[in-house]
Amino acid sequence: MSQNSFWRDFLRFIIVAAIIIIPVRTWVAQPFLVKGASMEPTFEDGEYLIIDELTLNLRSPERGEVLVFRYPVDPSKFFIKRVIGLPGETIRIKDNKIFLVKGDKDEELREPFLREALTTPDGIFNLGEKEYFMLGDNRLFSHDSRKWGILNESLIVGRAFIRLWPPPRIDFLPGNFNYSL
Repeated sequence: MSQNSFWRDFLRFIIVAAIIIIPVRTWVAQPFLVKGASMEPTFEDGEYLIIDELTLNLRSPERGEVLVFRYPVDPSKFFIKRVIGLPGETIRIKDNKIFLVKGDKDEELREPFLREALTTPDGIFNLGEKEYFMLGDNRLFSHDSRKWGILNESLIVGRAFIRLWPPPRIDFLPGNFNYSL
C-alpha cells in the first residue's frame, strides 16, 4: 500500500466519522459528567452519563425526570436536577414538604428516594408557560429553583438517558421517578 493510499483512506475515514458523529453529538445525544453532590444519592460526583437531546424536541419534560440544562444565572454552566413542577402549576414548599397546589387543596409530592426531605425555605412558586421547577435530590446541598428561581424550557439540554460509569451503576433512564398523584 502506498503512502498516498494510506492518507487517502485515513482522510476518508475521518470524513465519514465526522459525518456520523457531529450530527449525533449536536442533535441526538451528548456525554455529561456529574460534578458535585447536589443529586446524591441518585447521581454521585464523577458519574458519566449520556444525555438524550432528541426526545424533548418531540415532547415536554415530565415530573420526575432528571434533566441537564444551562444554569439560568450563567448559561455557560450546566446543571443536573429533577423536574418537580410543570408549566402552569403552582408549587408550595411548607414545613419541609413539597406540595402541588390544586385549587384550595395541596397535594403532597412524596419522594421515598430522598435521604433527607429538607426543602426549606418555605415558598410558593407559580409556573408560567414553558417554565419548570427543578430540585436536586440532595436538598441540603443543592443550588436549585429554591435559590435561582424557575427554569425556562429554552435552557433545557436533555434528559439523563444512560449512566455509563461506574460499571456497577450502569442504568437506562437513571433517576426517573414516577410521582403518583
